[in-house]
Amino acid sequence: MWIAVVALVLIGIVSAVFGSIVGLGGGVIIVPVLVLLGEPMLGDPVTSQVAVGTSLAVLIFTALSATYTYHKQGKVDFRTGWLFFATSGPAAMVGAQLTNGIKQGPFQLSFGLFMLVMFGLMMAREKLKPLNVKWAIERKFTDGAGKVHTYGYNVTLALIIGCAVGICSGLFGIGGGSLFVPLMVLLFRFPPHVATATSMFVILLSSFLGSGVHAWHGNIDWVLFSALAPGAIVGGRIGAVIASKLSGKQLLWLLRTTLLAMAIYLIIQGIREI
Repeated sequence: MWIAVVALVLIGIVSAVFGSIVGLGGGVIIVPVLVLLGEPMLGDPVTSQVAVGTSLAVLIFTALSATYTYHKQGKVDFRTGWLFFATSGPAAMVGAQLTNGIKQGPFQLSFGLFMLVMFGLMMAREKLKPLNVKWAIERKFTDGAGKVHTYGYNVTLALIIGCAVGICSGLFGIGGGSLFVPLMVLLFRFPPHVATATSMFVILLSSFLGSGVHAWHGNIDWVLFSALAPGAIVGGRIGAVIASKLSGKQLLWLLRTTLLAMAIYLIIQGIREI
């Protein structure tokens, strides 16, 4: 029992460190681990609904810890964050509701395919350059170091992106930063560190609403939550500090490799169970 508790705390730390560095939120690690390793690690299988609900509840603490640290560093664009949340919050509730209608096999298959998309976006973020488009709204943001950044966005497009990310967040128990950050950087020319920090703020708000729906349906395992949350708090701060000091390229490659491996495994398992 104690080994399982220690393992869950470590999973919470590792997922939060990765999540806060790139704006993921950590659910992309927590959900597959609970679904695939729940039975051998805990003795009982963890359903996809419980894995998603528990992950989204834990993300509240990951995002809160990371957002607090990023805010102290002056990297969170709250004004833009509230705009994204206008649709991502309600959409996270819709996604959480949809989770209850998906069986284990189709969930694993769809989550695996989704992780492949995230892997592709993370690769594209490194290869592609931001679009040179003059958007209707231009934003100037001064970070904690006193550097002024100029970027812009289209409100309608931003709201559509927020809605899509929110549905994925509630449906799969992830933060959605894996979609937010590349799109903010590539489409709207956000500086990566501002995009990551702002993404964590949106994740914090959306996770509250999405996890509330999951709690209503009984999809949160509070024992698992109690083991994962402390690690998420610690890992969220560690990741935010690491992100401010390092390029994180080696960690990013490790995360990409992990994403690809878990995506392939989930797709295979999903096909077998359908």
